[in-house]
Amino acid sequence: MAVSIDDIRDAAELIAGDVVRTPIVPAQSLSADLGADVYLKLETLQRTGSFKDRGSLVKLKSLTTAEAERGVIAVSAGNHAQGVAAHAQRLGIPATILMPEGTPFNKIRRTQAYGADVVLKGETLNEAEPHAHELAAEHGYTFVHPYDDDRIIAGQATVGLETPADAPDLDIIVAPIGGGPIPSGIATAAKATNPRIEVIGVESETYPSMYNAIHGIDGSLGGDTLADGIAVKSPGALTRPIVEALVDGIAVVAEASIEAAVQTLLIDAKLLVEGAGATPLAAVMEQRDRFRGRRVGLVACGANIDPRILSSIVMRGMSRAGHLASLRVSITDQTGTLARVAKVIGDAGGNIVEIHHQRMFSRIPVKRAELNALVETRDAAHADTIIASLEEAGFPTRRRSERSEDD
Repeated sequence: MAVSIDDIRDAAELIAGDVVRTPIVPAQSLSADLGADVYLKLETLQRTGSFKDRGSLVKLKSLTTAEAERGVIAVSAGNHAQGVAAHAQRLGIPATILMPEGTPFNKIRRTQAYGADVVLKGETLNEAEPHAHELAAEHGYTFVHPYDDDRIIAGQATVGLETPADAPDLDIIVAPIGGGPIPSGIATAAKATNPRIEVIGVESETYPSMYNAIHGIDGSLGGDTLADGIAVKSPGALTRPIVEALVDGIAVVAEASIEAAVQTLLIDAKLLVEGAGATPLAAVMEQRDRFRGRRVGLVACGANIDPRILSSIVMRGMSRAGHLASLRVSITDQTGTLARVAKVIGDAGGNIVEIHHQRMFSRIPVKRAELNALVETRDAAHADTIIASLEEAGFPTRRRSERSEDD
């Protein structure tokens, strides 16, 4: 193997005190729901909100004095960027980060806040990387790869030392796969102390690059994914053989499951986790029988989710659970009618989140109008009660989810 257990132990000593030794905590609500004994390894508590702090520090501490003075360069649209930037700033190493031009503003701001020089180039990471190598050659920067580097792998693998040490009775550890450093590193570390422990990697259905590579599948990759932190088109050359040798299986999960896992961790476990970090829970939710009755450690690898995306997930989840109802109410266009509708909804126990009065763009008669109301409810049955109350008061009402051509 490219990375040994001794390399991982050396990495653990190197970063001790400079990164958080994150806890692994029991998730009682998840355990009750899933029928497994679930524990969460909270890499969300790292300074930059992800496990990337570990490998980045190991790599940066390996630089010679001359290399550190010249600086480093990395390509990333998220956690790797922040891990490199934060530790480079602390160590006094100049850092340049190449990001795609469409990178969300909040990720750019956070990376710049750690003192890095951010350069926007290309539409994707693949397009940005050649420019990073050009700059590295021109200025003598050391290129810090996000996963195809022995020191990066060893640093990420320290999660695999801590997890079984703090929860020695685990049967399975489930971790996301991007380029592959965390499941390959965890498997190397955990199986050195407990050969019987299983390690499962997880990929999204849009980017199953490691699964396809190992199984000889020449499938197309790409598309929108909530798990952008593991949206990798080519698995690591160093990590792939470790995954093949030591990882016990790869689960490929649906986008809907990832979204549900983010929602579940937030609402039930009171834990903010990004899409990639929620994939281990998504795998358990999809394959309950595989994990039922076992002690399962889930690596919550990062918390850096776009606030707008998080807001959308929460609202969509509330809608699916029946806690939000989108109603279309037909009214006469007369003074005081809107107030009467609001009173009916309030008397029925509903809470109006937002309401829009539509007169101009509708096929209804000119003396009528429509209201589009978003109403918070206890559950789907409560929404039905509110609709019935509106109907009884003389206001024809239907759910907007019941699509028609004028929705």
